Amino acid sequence: MTTLNRPLTWIAAGALAVVSLPAMALQPFKADYQASYMGMQANGTMTLASEGANKWRYSLNVKNQLADLSQTTVFEEANGRLRPLTSNDRSVLLVKKRNVDANYNWNSNQATWTGDVKPDRRGPVALKPGDMDALLINLAIARDLAAGKPLNYRMVDEGRIKPMSYKVVGKEKITVAGKSYDATKVSRVDGNKELIAWIVPEFPVPARLLQRESGKDALDLTIKGMN
Repeated sequence: MTTLNRPLTWIAAGALAVVSLPAMALQPFKADYQASYMGMQANGTMTLASEGANKWRYSLNVKNQLADLSQTTVFEEANGRLRPLTSNDRSVLLVKKRNVDANYNWNSNQATWTGDVKPDRRGPVALKPGDMDALLINLAIARDLAAGKPLNYRMVDEGRIKPMSYKVVGKEKITVAGKSYDATKVSRVDGNKELIAWIVPEFPVPARLLQRESGKDALDLTIKGMN
């Protein structure tokens, strides 16, 4: 069985794809997902919570008998942009544990990382206006998709600067809790990995998120409840 490297980084890159439409403000939510990870059923939860002072905390958690994965980003809205302030990426896969913290300092325009990360990936990395982590890129996707703009972005993550591009790959029906919805299917491909998100206007988060690796389903999340 192949153990995925930082699986939530890929899923997180689609997880907030429709939290905010261009004319809508961010709203707190909690979404429960039915998940499949490494071929086994799991439970997934996404939350967006206000921390006051124009700051928000977004969290994604997936857990089953083999793995306990979580990712959290605190971000703010500044001059119309969503920019990360801190993030934590934690995973427990069988007996292997990993924990990484990130700090995005917009006063010095530098990003740094601590924890279980290689010395040459700790930074600092120079930040530019518009830089985001995987979560926040998808708030921009929602706005740009609605405006018909190209879905091209720059992600700063663990000592790397990485261009990311998404594309609309079609329309599709999707069933959630026994009800059928019209979804827009968005995809990002990186080597042998692909992330697909099914975006439904009725939900503030994707109705489904699928990560594929080497043509096989690796992590699958389907919404089952929202409040």
